Amino acid sequence: MSAENLKKAITEKTFVIGTEKTLKELKKGKVKEVFLAKNCPELIKKKVQKYSEVTKIKIVQLTETNEEVGSLCKKPFSINICCY
Repeated sequence: MSAENLKKAITEKTFVIGTEKTLKELKKGKVKEVFLAKNCPELIKKKVQKYSEVTKIKIVQLTETNEEVGSLCKKPFSINICCY
């Protein structure tokens, strides 16, 4: 899947970066979509799937690696997971 929605969230400045913050927002139910990098660790994927099943949140598996997602988000570090 492409990163078009991620790019839209970045331009609107409504996205959250990082595993802990994303899981926290998932638990609160304040997330519309979760973006996972292509090489995101399985443990993180399982945690996100667990919470998204309860809250019915869409998970987007990106074709970009975590380094490419970091570049898309204009950050100098790699990003495994983010949401908006």
